[in-house]
Amino acid sequence: MAELTVGIGGFGAIGAKVARTLDQGIDGLRLVAVSARDHDGARARMSDMATPPPVVGLAELGGLADIVVECAPAAVFRDVAEAAVEAGRIFIPLSCGALLQHPDLETRAAQTGARIIVPTGALLGLDAVRATAEGVIHSVHMVTRKPPNGLKGAPHLVENNIDIENLETAKLVFEGTARGAAKAFPANVNVAAALSLAGNGPDNTTIEIWADPGVTRNTHTIKVDSDATRFEMTIEGIPSPDNPATGLLTPLSVLATLRGLVSPLKVGT
Repeated sequence: MAELTVGIGGFGAIGAKVARTLDQGIDGLRLVAVSARDHDGARARMSDMATPPPVVGLAELGGLADIVVECAPAAVFRDVAEAAVEAGRIFIPLSCGALLQHPDLETRAAQTGARIIVPTGALLGLDAVRATAEGVIHSVHMVTRKPPNGLKGAPHLVENNIDIENLETAKLVFEGTARGAAKAFPANVNVAAALSLAGNGPDNTTIEIWADPGVTRNTHTIKVDSDATRFEMTIEGIPSPDNPATGLLTPLSVLATLRGLVSPLKVGT
């Protein structure tokens, strides 16, 4: 299998972990560029890497790499996504909630030959959800509980003056569709978008989001009812110490997705 080159858009908690693992070596993959808001800072943090890649602008990644991994703030999602899709690349978005706001990208990908691959991220069981979508899904519901610090600053909280400081008990801060959740919490619940894309769509997937001082892990419980099966799954992800809005599992999910593109054996759909 030919070697595939990788560019990473964003050099925070997720991007740095993925970049360092690629630098250590994964057969069939080679890191060729990263992008970061602070170019000098990114270069300094890569000083201990064996082969530090150049730091470039987000829009440049599509012209440099076969695979573009997006793990940047949702506000700049379009910059990296459009360039990758126009160049016909394999585009792996972590801000998949933003993907719901840009449905034209899928249409354009079909025209340019690009592929958009959404990783599992901090969820579990998307293989099972995708399988049920081959039949008839009756309902998909997710309950997310996060430590209040992991939701701090979300647009929905700011716009609605929802105070989650000094909570003593769990507080329901959102109830609605996955599409609404992705817009209300763009940095916090990309898992809702991934679940909806795997199953019965962003407008038919419902979600509750709780700020819960009683949990120390990002907890997601998914309930699916279909004509083929009924199941319930719960995952408790450890928040990243560098960014409590995301979990330690997320960069590992990206790495698993990348390995699946070059491995001669791939397990699961």
